[in-house]
Amino acid sequence: METLIVGILLLSVLSGSVSETDMKGKAFIFPQESSTAYVSLIPKVRKSLQNFTLCMKAFTDLTRPYSIFSYNTRTKDNEILLFVENIGEYMFYVGNLVAIFKAPTNLPDPVRICVNWESVSGIAEFWLNGKPLGRKGLNKGYTVGGDAMIIIGQEQDSFGGSFDAKQSFVGEIWDVSLWDHVVPLEKVSDSCNNGNLINWQALNYEDNGYVVTKPKLWP
Repeated sequence: METLIVGILLLSVLSGSVSETDMKGKAFIFPQESSTAYVSLIPKVRKSLQNFTLCMKAFTDLTRPYSIFSYNTRTKDNEILLFVENIGEYMFYVGNLVAIFKAPTNLPDPVRICVNWESVSGIAEFWLNGKPLGRKGLNKGYTVGGDAMIIIGQEQDSFGGSFDAKQSFVGEIWDVSLWDHVVPLEKVSDSCNNGNLINWQALNYEDNGYVVTKPKLWP
């Protein structure tokens, strides 16, 4: 069944049936724990990445582990993954290797997350709510595969599937953007909607299961 769903999604992308939507001022709501609710984000261009910048905003009151952003290829899990293991503990994966960034646990919700990574140095930089959490080394010299499934709301344990409800996201996500280069994070920490691969104001996506689109509650 998962293979069929992935095939249908890829076919719809290739046939052009997935349309661009201006999501400015809107958010995806994931109302309850589930292994079937998610949104597939379709990049404007599919390409290998030796640099990237990812920004997004989210609200949740979960205290268990959950996935925020999952980018898998057919040959590699966790090519890019943002995962919260414990409150205030952000796990940032590139090529299935991880760097852990820790933030104060009394941070107010919602959160504004911005990360970037460059292959040549392996440096990953993580900002939360407009403030840096530092830089760490992560998979120097690696190239992220371009033929990817990009999913919010679930963590992929296989290409486009094998979801675990106990890792699902419950809450709201908005202003997701992905660039194919390193953007200075102090310049994008307030604006997360104009990436050249994923652009929130010209978003290609498909929602699946119990996902609701509503006007956002927070800036």
